[in-house]
Amino acid sequence: MSIPDELCLLQRAVDARLPLPDEDHHSAIRLFNGFTEGVPRLAVDLYGSTLVIFNHAEPPEGLHPLITEGISWLLERFPWLGTVILKERSGDAESRRGRLAWDGKPDDRIREAGTWYAVDLRMNQDASFYLDTRPLRAWLRENLKGKTLLNTFAYTGSLGAAALAGGAARVVQTDRNPRFLSLAKMTCELNGFPVRNADFIAGDFYRVAGSFKHRGEQFDCAVLDPPFFSTTPAGRVDLNRSITRLINKLRPLVRSGGWLAVVNNALYVPGVACVAELERLCEGGWLSLEEILQVPPDVTGYAHTRKGAAPVDPAPFNHPTKMVILKVRHKG
Repeated sequence: MSIPDELCLLQRAVDARLPLPDEDHHSAIRLFNGFTEGVPRLAVDLYGSTLVIFNHAEPPEGLHPLITEGISWLLERFPWLGTVILKERSGDAESRRGRLAWDGKPDDRIREAGTWYAVDLRMNQDASFYLDTRPLRAWLRENLKGKTLLNTFAYTGSLGAAALAGGAARVVQTDRNPRFLSLAKMTCELNGFPVRNADFIAGDFYRVAGSFKHRGEQFDCAVLDPPFFSTTPAGRVDLNRSITRLINKLRPLVRSGGWLAVVNNALYVPGVACVAELERLCEGGWLSLEEILQVPPDVTGYAHTRKGAAPVDPAPFNHPTKMVILKVRHKG
């Protein structure tokens, strides 16, 4: 495919999303998902007035001509853009975190549904805020008023902040990396939410969950949004193989009648396999599958812009990020 053809695909995708950015330029959306819109290995996100371009090609130089043309067109299309960051997966640590492709100061916050979220767009190889879990933030905001939440693998805490925005009584956020949790605290400060240091726990998932179980502490809801793979002295996470062990570790920490919000973002796990594993977990009657949450169309691509598919079929989900709400029941 020639550069003009690829540029046309980018332009068509961006034009489909024109109604989405807010007038104050604080929203966060995906402008182009090349994996499903015709240019594999390229994604373009908008965070406020900062454009973040993800180049997953190996070698990255193969996409450089298109990226150069695309940046020029996007700066003309959105004259209010302040900064362009280019992240390249194949390269040194600085390239993965992102280099300035067009000068300016990256945005340090975005706004979604009236809530501010602190972002550090160059902190990690992603952008510190996941666009695909927007529906889960909405669910937490709408369902946890007056309730308690344990947000595991919290990363920068956006899911916990959404629960607080909906009136949650208490949110505990836990992640191995204290730097990520510092950004979660900044989000709370931006919104005037209380910041209790005891509710931001830097530690391994297995050890933290074991500590809560030992104390007999439970929550109305828990979020399980792990990386697709990690290993520590305390345990292993491998979503390509199974999520059952993680769910069973977390389930005792949820009160009877409460919820487990589970995210499986393993690219090569088919949707039917994910559902089948969850159904096996539900056979004893102590869990039930209440709801499937679908990824928003700016992330997946629109019907008239899609030109490609995921490596494996995610159905009944619409994206490899597979989100479900499970109801928890206990004996007695």
